Amino acid sequence: HVQFVESGGGLVNSGESLRLSCTASGNILRIDAMGWYRHGTGNEREEVSCSNGGWESTYSADSAKGRFTMSRDNDKNTIYLQMNNLKPDDTAVYYCAADPSPCGSTWYIKGVGRSWGHGTQVTVSE
Repeated sequence: HVQFVESGGGLVNSGESLRLSCTASGNILRIDAMGWYRHGTGNEREEVSCSNGGWESTYSADSAKGRFTMSRDNDKNTIYLQMNNLKPDDTAVYYCAADPSPCGSTWYIKGVGRSWGHGTQVTVSE
């Protein structure tokens, strides 16, 4: 079982930045991919980004490309999401997650064995 501590959410104005962090603990040896998801009101939860062991991250949400940067510190079991030029459409609860499978693999896509954080609220005003 994996536990998470998430932080960094808040209320900002359009165009401002936030940095989310998520530290995993517990059964971390089973972790391969770590990533960020978000769930906005009226929308389905969507993948934002994914990272395999600290190498190049992938970004699934088109709206995040070019504005969001994910990084991973394996020594600290922590991932970060730097969000720049935030827009009201970015308003959502942001969740970190950890998978025993690599990003984009069949089991990853199906969410097999995924552990979820509790989420942190990001609100962007006009």
